Amino acid sequence: MAFSSPCSVAVLTLSCLLLLLVGSSNAQLSTDFYSKTCPNVFTTVKSQVQSAINNEARMGASLLRLFFHDCFVNGCDGSILLDDTSTFTGEKNAAPNRNSARGFDVVDNIKSAVEKVCPGVVSCADLLAITARDSVVILGGPSWNVKLGRRDARTASQAAANNNIPPPTSNLNNLVSFFQRVGLSSRDMVALSGSHTIGQARCTNFRARIYNETNLDSSLAQTRQSNCPRTAGSGDNNLAPLDLQTPTAFDNNYYKNLLQNKGLLHSDQQLFNGGSTDSLVRTYGSSPNTFSSDFAAGMIKMGDIKPLTGSNGEIRKNCRKIN
Repeated sequence: MAFSSPCSVAVLTLSCLLLLLVGSSNAQLSTDFYSKTCPNVFTTVKSQVQSAINNEARMGASLLRLFFHDCFVNGCDGSILLDDTSTFTGEKNAAPNRNSARGFDVVDNIKSAVEKVCPGVVSCADLLAITARDSVVILGGPSWNVKLGRRDARTASQAAANNNIPPPTSNLNNLVSFFQRVGLSSRDMVALSGSHTIGQARCTNFRARIYNETNLDSSLAQTRQSNCPRTAGSGDNNLAPLDLQTPTAFDNNYYKNLLQNKGLLHSDQQLFNGGSTDSLVRTYGSSPNTFSSDFAAGMIKMGDIKPLTGSNGEIRKNCRKIN
């Protein structure tokens, strides 16, 4: 195979090496990626996110979750936003997303607002990253400098979405493995699981736990059973807060709940169940500052998962379809 390249000769010259290094550095994400091409991107996005959360406090958790479910499937590339068509199968109907992933209309509004300010510049993948940060901050959580420069995928994978996103039935070893696959440590996993301090879960995802598991506070089990019938198919989509105390405030109550066997999902309580992550749960439960710092670091690290940069992918005009 022939390559049209100044470095196609067998011996790599110094100039070629420098060229490769420059190309590599240009492909890195940076916090000031849009400083000249779209300086108002942050204020534009935040105002849209604030409006969406004012309209429905739960939306912050939904937008944060979109970023997780995007990054865990072939990297942070905006693939979760693509609609199915007669000739294209996206990720929205994969098991982890069907009937639960939401906020796509909010992303549409954010994209439209940004397009008015700087058309054709900001990727949908980057908008998800900014939106996740803003959602956390608006709900009282930590801030961090979002690295940008991702481009949007032209493809999606329902199979990868089915296989790569940790299900609520996961045990601790499964969870560690899911996160390690994408380059995240056990500490990252426990910190990022703290996103369940906001949001809600469907009955179908915690039914087995509230009726069958013993490491669950009995009063919480009774409360949840009142809105989640034992019979599968009955009340499957009924919702319950992941954090009973402050479901719309980003704090460390999630970990305090785990210490009292009040994790709603099986996968939540696995973090504090006599295993290797118990000490971290205790730390985050007693030190909100440590949790906030580790969560922010974990979000930055997750945002680095296999981004499309440089000439790869595209900048979608509409987040729901390729150009």
